[in-house]
Amino acid sequence: MITQQEILQLLHDTESYRVERTTSKTDSDKFCQAICAFSNDISDSGKNGYLVIGAYDNGELSGLKVDDHLLLTISNIRTDGNILPQPIMTVEKFSFEQGDLLVAEIQPSEFPPVRYRGRVWVRVGPRKSVASEAEEKILTEKRLSNVRTFDAKPCLGTSLQDLDVPLIRKEFLPKAVAEDILTDDKRPVEEQLASLGFFDLRYNCPTMGAVVLFGNNPERYVHGSYIQYVRFNGEDRAGDIINEYKFDGNLCKSLPKIDTFVETSIAAKRPIPVSVLREEIVSKYPYWATRELLMNAIMHRDYDSNAPIQFYEYDNRIEIQNPGGLYGKVSPTNFPNISDYRNPFIAEAMKVLGYVNRFSRGVYRVQKELKENGNGAATFDFSLRTAFRVVENISKKYFEEGFGIHIGEKDYLENSQKLPGKQPETTRKTARNRKKLPRKKTENYTEVIRCDEK
Repeated sequence: MITQQEILQLLHDTESYRVERTTSKTDSDKFCQAICAFSNDISDSGKNGYLVIGAYDNGELSGLKVDDHLLLTISNIRTDGNILPQPIMTVEKFSFEQGDLLVAEIQPSEFPPVRYRGRVWVRVGPRKSVASEAEEKILTEKRLSNVRTFDAKPCLGTSLQDLDVPLIRKEFLPKAVAEDILTDDKRPVEEQLASLGFFDLRYNCPTMGAVVLFGNNPERYVHGSYIQYVRFNGEDRAGDIINEYKFDGNLCKSLPKIDTFVETSIAAKRPIPVSVLREEIVSKYPYWATRELLMNAIMHRDYDSNAPIQFYEYDNRIEIQNPGGLYGKVSPTNFPNISDYRNPFIAEAMKVLGYVNRFSRGVYRVQKELKENGNGAATFDFSLRTAFRVVENISKKYFEEGFGIHIGEKDYLENSQKLPGKQPETTRKTARNRKKLPRKKTENYTEVIRCDEK
């Protein structure tokens, strides 16, 4: 972080392109545009930029008093999802006799162009503006030179014809780029995708991330890029298979199907009475929590592996296992407090499409929702080395008395039915009650049916 003496020197250098001064405490657009511009580093200086709150344009201090709320507001800009990819920045408070300064130090991004709400901002001298097509091309080429992750590698042997271009234009580009920018953008779709990190202009082919997200046949090039769902009868894989389904195809099409499947087929719901006049809706597996765990597996999996994501449902739990263990800076000791991305471009696209938030709080919310629903906390298995597994137990609330049966009672009934000549007591009572029904009422019920049929 910059020192107090260095910030004073920069403040009074009015020609410096590395400093954005402001006296406003609330102009979030101005803050974000400056952070975006410093991240893009269009001059390729490799030097950090500084957003300084509490100073006039001439370098004089405004007398600002920095409080915790302002510190938190500026710090949250990094993870609020409006600037993508996420900027690398630190925030510091400096106190002087004339007042306080809040300084955000921003490092140049390795994966430009960086966008704020769909617009690429750059800094030209002491001023910032929206990038021109030529400037955006420069940033794209810089991004290609920094390729390090699987989803940014060129998928050699493919061309634009291997992507679902109408799908890209209809479903992705309008969400990834601001409407007015997209309307004025007359570039070929290859250059539009290249500016988002999904097309390699050097090899004239889509990236691996583009094939996974928008490809006509992703499995041809990324063999394990599908989700395998299996419903087993019992509590292990030795049981019979009740149902199975393969979610294949590109993610842009399969993610909505997975979302719907979790909501309609996994998160079975039923009302549980909590008082005479009020009911609580409880799910076997809460929709949002299950969906979040599955989306995390899709986003963080190792696409170099030929293995699919395993989405296995047993009588008492769900297991989700994806190829690839913990990545980068993440370890068993700091999970889930630290996040890192094996597939940053796929993660960015899933954020744009609305399936993940990238706020580094998903696991905490999952655990909270599971506990409230009666499932208990999810357990994460880090011991597999080349894979990552999470286990979500079935809700105990779902089987509360009056709506369904207890798990123990279910076992009792199943065992009782296996005994010859015996019936569960509840079954015998029901049969006796049915015999005692008044004949007159039965006849009236039959007459009503006949009248309806006429």
